[in-house]
Amino acid sequence: MAEKWSLAGKTALVTGGASGIGLAIAKRLSAEGAQVLISGIFPESEGAEAARDIESPMGTEARYLQADLRDPAQIESLIARAEPFGGVDILVNCAGLQHTSEIEDFPVNVWNDMLAVNLSASFHTIRLSLAHMRARGWGRIVNVASISGLRGRAGKSAYNATKHGLIGLTKSVALETATTNITCNAICPGWAHTPLVQKQLEALAEREGLDLPSATHKLISLRQPSGRFVETSHLAGMVAFLCGEEAQEVRGAAWTMDGGTTAL
Repeated sequence: MAEKWSLAGKTALVTGGASGIGLAIAKRLSAEGAQVLISGIFPESEGAEAARDIESPMGTEARYLQADLRDPAQIESLIARAEPFGGVDILVNCAGLQHTSEIEDFPVNVWNDMLAVNLSASFHTIRLSLAHMRARGWGRIVNVASISGLRGRAGKSAYNATKHGLIGLTKSVALETATTNITCNAICPGWAHTPLVQKQLEALAEREGLDLPSATHKLISLRQPSGRFVETSHLAGMVAFLCGEEAQEVRGAAWTMDGGTTAL
């Protein structure tokens, strides 16, 4: 059973885990045998529905824990609410906000919210989870950054800044835990195929009279050399690898999955 379910007996917390990339990661970690907790700002009914959609081969139920990651007090409550489920052995920081605007016009409140959710929330979840991981002698931290943490793009000052910062945080934590069985890494997706992007594709196809493959090519051909989206299931597979024993000495990595974008 240990070989079949490599994460059996572990509890994973996935922030932003009720939709998109986070939900795909939660499903994969559950398939690997972990008990999964997902957090988000959706109403309890919506979050609970997403949790029910996560099927565990171990028979454990996924749970939804509502939390607004802009508020450090709610983050402290989130980590505390994970304790009855065994505490956080695997932490995946996936919650994030996006806004595009030239810096002169960038709303200050949006900047503050993005800084809080995209960067500060990961600082808080990590600092609050590490004691448990150290006590157990094992832990995995995966931060979902972006290729925007490795390169710049006009109009994305807050996103670039927070994702660069998240990669820096990842490296620092990796060094602080380097002599332990706790690892900290980041994955850096390119443009991923999420439900939100699917709606953009469908709108473009309808607007310009294209089929979905043609709309896909038009939308991403200038951004990703492969001409294809990154699939959320592939990102989830990378997270599962980083949580496994084979990745024990992968520490402080910023692993790109971007269809070749950063190879340009």
